[in-house]
Amino acid sequence: MGLAVLMLASCDASMPRARVLPGPDEDPGNNPVDPLDTLCRFESRDPGRVTLHRLNRAEYDNTVRDLLGDTRAPARDFPPDDHGFGFDNNADVLSMSPLLMEKYSHAAEKLVETAWAKGTLSTCVLDPAAPEPCARDILRTFARRAWRRPVSEQEVERLVGFVAVARQQGDAPEVGVKLALRSVLVSPHFLFRVELEPTRASPEAHPISDVELASRLSYFLWSSMPDEALLTVAEGGRLRDPAVLEAQVRRMLADPKARALVDNFAGQWLYTRALDFSQPEARYGFDEPLREAMREETKLLFQEFITGDHRLKDLLDAPFTYVNDRLARHYGLPPPGTDAMTRVGLEGHPERSGLFGKGALLTVTANADRTSPVKRGVWVLEQLLCKGPPPPPPNAGGLAPAVDPTLNIKERMRQHRVDPTCSGCHTLMDPLGFGLENFDPVGRWRVKEEGGATVDPSGELPGGKVFNGVVEMRAVVKQDPALSACMTRHLLSYALGRGAEASDRCNVRDISQQAESQGGRLTDYILAIVRSDAFQKRGGDTEGPTP
Repeated sequence: MGLAVLMLASCDASMPRARVLPGPDEDPGNNPVDPLDTLCRFESRDPGRVTLHRLNRAEYDNTVRDLLGDTRAPARDFPPDDHGFGFDNNADVLSMSPLLMEKYSHAAEKLVETAWAKGTLSTCVLDPAAPEPCARDILRTFARRAWRRPVSEQEVERLVGFVAVARQQGDAPEVGVKLALRSVLVSPHFLFRVELEPTRASPEAHPISDVELASRLSYFLWSSMPDEALLTVAEGGRLRDPAVLEAQVRRMLADPKARALVDNFAGQWLYTRALDFSQPEARYGFDEPLREAMREETKLLFQEFITGDHRLKDLLDAPFTYVNDRLARHYGLPPPGTDAMTRVGLEGHPERSGLFGKGALLTVTANADRTSPVKRGVWVLEQLLCKGPPPPPPNAGGLAPAVDPTLNIKERMRQHRVDPTCSGCHTLMDPLGFGLENFDPVGRWRVKEEGGATVDPSGELPGGKVFNGVVEMRAVVKQDPALSACMTRHLLSYALGRGAEASDRCNVRDISQQAESQGGRLTDYILAIVRSDAFQKRGGDTEGPTP
């Protein structure tokens, strides 16, 4: 029986709400059996359909940075973005409100005024007697870049019309041009990633245009607009050429702007962003320098998986990390002798290898006053195996206080699981969390809990798999046949800006298998995604053409 089938209920109120996703089944001999092997031979690949995609705050800031050279991050003043399927670039939850539109208008005014004062928008000199030719040149160039596609002459002339409006009001031509520039920045063509339907609506899936593909690619890898090189290739109709597409992906991943994958994809998938909100109790000695070092450690680790030659699965047990003196002492490692984050090997410290030894993850999956095997176990299930449990029942209760101080948390939770409504999910979640119990709520190594009880980091999973401690536990997780598909599912959800649904199961399987066959590096997963129909096509629409 598969692990996902055993997730029947849960009763720990501290557990984050989760969704149930399908996982591979197992036969009675514990040999993986993937029923998709047969199903996907005959099932068509539906690329799905993405809702009109508003730029989220990170994408807005990165886009105005690359469009105007403005690094003030104006979107910090915008309302927070909602999240769907674990990411804040999910188009289905990126709504538009009157308040947000007001913020866009105000930001556009400031952005244009600042850029105009710096001269970054002037490609020619406006002639007061005949400003239209220069205005036309400025606005055509700007709108093409801002809207991330070629602009028609009719669109350009509508923008140039602002110059005549300014003249009628007795204002200088530059006033009209700046009004037109502001209108470009509050247009749906800038604020949304627009993908037009064919002239005649069809229920059949169809390829998106090359310039639309360029935007999908740039917002996937950079959380920003296409640069001139990418847009030029797309306008020339060459982006779908396999060699050209691969060359563009590799070029973009080598660009510093690919740091967006660290901040926005890994920051949400690995919960690094959540570290900003963690407040462990004062007795653990957690402070801002430690928080910053933990955050940078995880970012630098993931960055190396973008640029290095590591298999993506090796995130679980990479034998190196990045520390400064503060974090090294916290971990019990030899200090590198600097406050700067430094790459160090982990020989002799296998407990620190990979994700499970990282203070950022261990802190955000703990409570303020104690560890949480449930939170840590759920993180492993959801983020690495896509076997998250259902939400807890309404009458779920928390872990009772320790009556006997000699009981460790594992023994206390054994009592908690006596309730049959709790035992199903906890049988799956808790063992994985117990494997991390040698780490305290801020990721320090320990062999005894605060009350003096000896830590028991052993666990047994459904099906009889046993382990003792983090090293053996991560080996079990790394060998799980669901790991590759789950990593693909999260990366695909982020790449498309929509949740990977059950109908994507064959797409996920194809991408995962292709990536692993090419070496299993993060680059291989990214290339497999951008080559897929799910990324290059969209589902049909029978409601008529988009205006």
